[in-house]
Amino acid sequence: MTKNKPGNLDQDVRVTATSKIWGITVGILAVCIPLSAVTKSGPLLPLAAIAGAAVGTVAVWRYDDQESRTNYLQPQQLQKLEQRIENLETIVSSYDFDMQRKLKQLEFSESAGSLRDNRQA
Repeated sequence: MTKNKPGNLDQDVRVTATSKIWGITVGILAVCIPLSAVTKSGPLLPLAAIAGAAVGTVAVWRYDDQESRTNYLQPQQLQKLEQRIENLETIVSSYDFDMQRKLKQLEFSESAGSLRDNRQA
């Protein structure tokens, strides 16, 4: 789980996870409340659902704080990745350049061949 910009809550994974946890908890509560009346268990099932959602929410927010501190790349690793990307871009662009050159040669040879055929006819 990674954090984006602090002001951008739509992109924050923690907010998404928390909304899903509580959304499911509301559904569980909608089922638990009538069941607790039928089974005569009292408020035990709804309280368990709320406690589970609270524990899940705390776990999501705490885990992300711990993970974000250790998940950053070292400067050397970042530099290596940037160099690899530059190398890949160079390979792709040289391949594209070679392909364009071959296509132009093919077009030239086809047009020269069609001119010869027209002269012979």
